[in-house]
Amino acid sequence: MGKNIALFGTSADPPTIGHKKILEELSKIYAYTISYVSNNPKKKHKEDISIRSHLLKTLIEDFNNPKILFNQSISSQWAVESIQKCKKIYEFNNLDFVIGSDLIKDIFYWKDFDKILKEVSFFIILREGYPVKSNTLKMLETYNVKFKISTIKIPNISSSKFRCDANYSNLPMSLIDFIKKNNLYESTKLVE
Repeated sequence: MGKNIALFGTSADPPTIGHKKILEELSKIYAYTISYVSNNPKKKHKEDISIRSHLLKTLIEDFNNPKILFNQSISSQWAVESIQKCKKIYEFNNLDFVIGSDLIKDIFYWKDFDKILKEVSFFIILREGYPVKSNTLKMLETYNVKFKISTIKIPNISSSKFRCDANYSNLPMSLIDFIKKNNLYESTKLVE
């Protein structure tokens, strides 16, 4: 592809209006945004990865934007493996790995972190309540991590917050019927 690409892996349990906003905004910045669902080894997921990937694929198809691609074949619980799979499939000059500011401190402990540093830059999306603190910035500099901090403004919603608040208004419209029909996320307890 020869252009800047954003790689956006997410546990998407479920995809929210926050995920939708991130994808929309990334498509304005990058030539292509490639997204997939993964199992985060530090999280207990409510729904199976097959359900979550179906939901994210549905959301991405609803965009009908050729710059936003869904590719579940690059999914791995380890970022390094997803990055390597992505690089085998797509040709490009630059790859930015999209990550929320709530997870940025964790990257230093990721499997093969040294390999990841050679492969990607990080595109950090600020989440409310999770500023990138000065000690984290110092660690990023110490490890020579290439990164940019995004100015994208996203709604203050997360999948885990949705599962607690149980409010359909935090879900993309294209997902609500499927979630209701399949009684996902204990939808009988959800409010309209």
